[in-house]
Amino acid sequence: MSARVPLVSFLLVLFSIFASIHPTEAKNKKKQQLPDIVLNAQRVLVVIQPDAGEPLTAPMANRNARQEVENALAKWGRFNVVMDGQMTDLVIAVRKGYAGGPVINHFPMDDRPVIFEPNDGNARLGGSPNRRPDLNNPGLGTQDREPRLANQIGSSEDMFEVYIGGEDYPLDSPPIWRYSAKNALNGPQVAAVEQFRKAIEESEKQRAGKP
Repeated sequence: MSARVPLVSFLLVLFSIFASIHPTEAKNKKKQQLPDIVLNAQRVLVVIQPDAGEPLTAPMANRNARQEVENALAKWGRFNVVMDGQMTDLVIAVRKGYAGGPVINHFPMDDRPVIFEPNDGNARLGGSPNRRPDLNNPGLGTQDREPRLANQIGSSEDMFEVYIGGEDYPLDSPPIWRYSAKNALNGPQVAAVEQFRKAIEESEKQRAGKP
């Protein structure tokens, strides 16, 4: 019995030492929340999720949400909010929560207006019409873009998703960051943008190795 006591004591000492340093090591090795491509991004495009319908009771809900997000991003000042999908580093797709009921699909007011460039007089879309196959060239026939009445069953929470830009089909890839909550896209304090800001700040600390 007496011969076992030193061994047990030695093991207890080793365990206590490991326990004291392990939390610090685990904290230092914590995976960075957002990748560098997000932290280094400069341009962002905000679109409405392509399959988001506009509720009959609030036909401008998604368009207003997109505007609130753009305003919050502009106020933040970290990104340049652009109107061209091929010139963007990130794409943010938004959708207002709507538990269920009649909606209008392919609502024309969700499309960007045509903007005339003052320098050359050429016309372009002020952003993307949020349709497939890509964000800059819808490629859909007239029959595919006509407004349609449908029933929608979904979440009552607002959705904010971040995708990598500069691609023809950015929304076909999984989002690299997502946030959903009740009224998360409501202004003037857009909760989804605030949460995105916090995620970026935390990731920058992790990249710098700060606790």
